[in-house]
Amino acid sequence: TETIDENGAVVRAINADVLAQEINSHVVKGKEERYQFTWPDKKKSVLFANAPIAATLRPCREESVNFDSTENLYIEGDNLDVVKMLRETYLNRVKMIYIDPPYNTGNDFIYEDDFSEDAGEFLARDGQYDEDGNRMVKNLDSNGRFHTDWLNMIYPRLRVARDLLAENGVIFISIDDGEVAQLRKICDEIFGEYNFVAEIVWEGANKNDARQIGIVHEYVLVFAKNRIHLEYSWSIKKDGLELVLKEIEVLRQQYGDDYDSASKSLADWFRSMKATPSFGLRRFHKIDACGAYKEDDPTAPGGRKFNLINPITGDIIPLRKNRGWSFDQGAFEKMVGADRIVFVSDKSIMVKRYLHEIDSVTPPSVMYQPARSASERLERLMDEKIFDFPKDETIIKKFLEMSSQSGDIILDFFSGSATTAHAVMRLNAEDGGKRKFIMVQLPEICDEGTEAAKAGYANICEIGKERIRRAGAKIKNESPLFTQDLDVGFRVLKLDSSNMRDVYYTPREYPRQMDLDGFVDNIKDDRTPEDLLFQVMLDLNVPLSNKIEVKEIEGKAVYYVNDGYLTACFEKVDDALMTEIALAKPYYAVFRDSGFASDSTLVNFGQIFKTYSPTTQRRVL
Repeated sequence: TETIDENGAVVRAINADVLAQEINSHVVKGKEERYQFTWPDKKKSVLFANAPIAATLRPCREESVNFDSTENLYIEGDNLDVVKMLRETYLNRVKMIYIDPPYNTGNDFIYEDDFSEDAGEFLARDGQYDEDGNRMVKNLDSNGRFHTDWLNMIYPRLRVARDLLAENGVIFISIDDGEVAQLRKICDEIFGEYNFVAEIVWEGANKNDARQIGIVHEYVLVFAKNRIHLEYSWSIKKDGLELVLKEIEVLRQQYGDDYDSASKSLADWFRSMKATPSFGLRRFHKIDACGAYKEDDPTAPGGRKFNLINPITGDIIPLRKNRGWSFDQGAFEKMVGADRIVFVSDKSIMVKRYLHEIDSVTPPSVMYQPARSASERLERLMDEKIFDFPKDETIIKKFLEMSSQSGDIILDFFSGSATTAHAVMRLNAEDGGKRKFIMVQLPEICDEGTEAAKAGYANICEIGKERIRRAGAKIKNESPLFTQDLDVGFRVLKLDSSNMRDVYYTPREYPRQMDLDGFVDNIKDDRTPEDLLFQVMLDLNVPLSNKIEVKEIEGKAVYYVNDGYLTACFEKVDDALMTEIALAKPYYAVFRDSGFASDSTLVNFGQIFKTYSPTTQRRVL
């Protein structure tokens, strides 16, 4: 509807009565008690997630690896602004997101988003950092808004992130005890309670800093975009299989046919081996003549609906409610004869699943990996210790293995030391996949005196990019015959103010009689043609990882994105060059307003494309 605001202007508004009728549900008003999760500034954080921004992503070739051919992205800048910019281009395209946000321990830094600025101020804000280059502040536990500030930081980022996820996409979020309860409620609200997948316990080394109980774990909350579209079952490769098989062989030689003793010793061995093996192998701790096995449930929600007959006793084995058997009576009798059935009782059975028969296992809700192992590997890779408490790439690789396939896009917008990028390249090397990563990280300054600063790293982004370079080279060197086509490059983009002058966005704010000489060109003086190309790609929802070719035609640089799907030239163009571009029949053709060689070329612009490529979508900056 339309109504009058406090200034007397006619504005569009929501008619609450009509909306309530459309919803056709009971509407709660006022201060009536209800189940909800809220905090100060929550409404503002919702608005903040949708506030527009006047910014762009500028390419940086000199810091990239294989800029023209890679499909990976490394983006520097405030992650909320960046994911907002990616929202339309990558809407419903990201298969898996992993993030490790600040834990809010009282010492962690959080992003300082400004909820006080209005939309106009937000649009005009070009600088992303203060005079010292900081965009983050410490959220001390003495702060009266301790939880509030953290919630206002994480909420809008997750709101935008959900839009990026594919319908069968999933997000993994690392967190500790301090905010896990609040984060679970936020995710229930944003993703929906039904889309909760699991709360994984990530067990690591004891920090030895607790007086009552030593905290040796963190959590990973897992939520789906739409759980009904998730793959029915997840599996991961059997880590430590070779080690387990060797131990089983030792026990079989030691105990012979005494399988009960061998099984007990294997179970004890598993308990003593905390780090390796893990990920479900521990369940295969029973031994018989055929090898190690686990006892598994022979029913499933969609199985066969009938009662089995015990061929030994003739007793009926009843079916549990809402379940069905995974085999028929004939197959069951054959399995009994082959000693593949475990009779828990005359009316209850389990199936033997042998370790040597499977290639993968269902991931457990508890995963163990000592924190020091990830730190030690990173230290060896970088030749010195420059990053405290990095996440473990082997665990994140498991998350990727569970939830992604070749060709999927993986996003981490709290990239840190770029562990997720390392994990993506490692998994692609192992299974021949073509997963693509997008890393987003604020260039947080390395404090003077830290090991990173001493090593010459100015900010965390420099650490992350160098890690990707070294990890990619190491992976390729380890298996040169199998990683020839492995994409270990990345295209660096940096968040910056818009390429366009202010008058481009707010022309009504400028007097009619002002000097117009300054606006003959509406693009800022320091922006390059490649800067404009990436702005156009964002504006037209063309993936920023698409292949880019630059060809020289009549002495002018012409950009061909995705084999000519988008063709752009930001230099002076005449009728001949325009005609040659039109003859190639691109889907999009983009030019610069000040780039037409003459008034006649500008006049002929539309007619040339109507003649040679009428379906081409034309844009002028």
